[in-house]
Amino acid sequence: MKPPARDQLLKTLKSRFESNMHRHPGMAWSDLHERLQGKPAALNSLEKMEATGGEPDVVAFDAATGAYTFCDCSAESPAGRRSVCYDREGLESRKEHRPENSAVEMAASMDIELLTEAQYRALQALGDFDTKTSSWVQTPPYIRKLGGALFCDRRYGMVFVYHNGAQSYYAARGFRGSLTV
Repeated sequence: MKPPARDQLLKTLKSRFESNMHRHPGMAWSDLHERLQGKPAALNSLEKMEATGGEPDVVAFDAATGAYTFCDCSAESPAGRRSVCYDREGLESRKEHRPENSAVEMAASMDIELLTEAQYRALQALGDFDTKTSSWVQTPPYIRKLGGALFCDRRYGMVFVYHNGAQSYYAARGFRGSLTV
């Protein structure tokens, strides 16, 4: 990433961090900024999260390792990551109207992880997300082996976990990711 793009990304991340202190009480931007220095791969991933509409922000800190965890904090599932099947197997099982990509492959190409159900619920404790959209989450192998995949959303003030065929895709379903730095 070239210095002007890196500087703009850091400016955006700082502004979001400072505007949403309820997501990371007690944390300081200066400490996070120092952690990000010299981590070009992490900055590249954060730039991809930002470019696809994820609005990444810090949601956790591990005092033992000094690691910060970023998560997509956009109000709705990131717009640049919607209309995707769960994984490559699901995508290839479609006979027609295949989407261009899958959530698992997109996350891998961005060097981020799909949220787990537990991470999704933790994010929802920080605000109301996915009130009009839904997001694929990591699916246990035993469910995936049977052809299914899990997704979540927030409706009626509650977080719901659902299942669907991994080959399904909808304009309002994408995925949220996390990155630990």
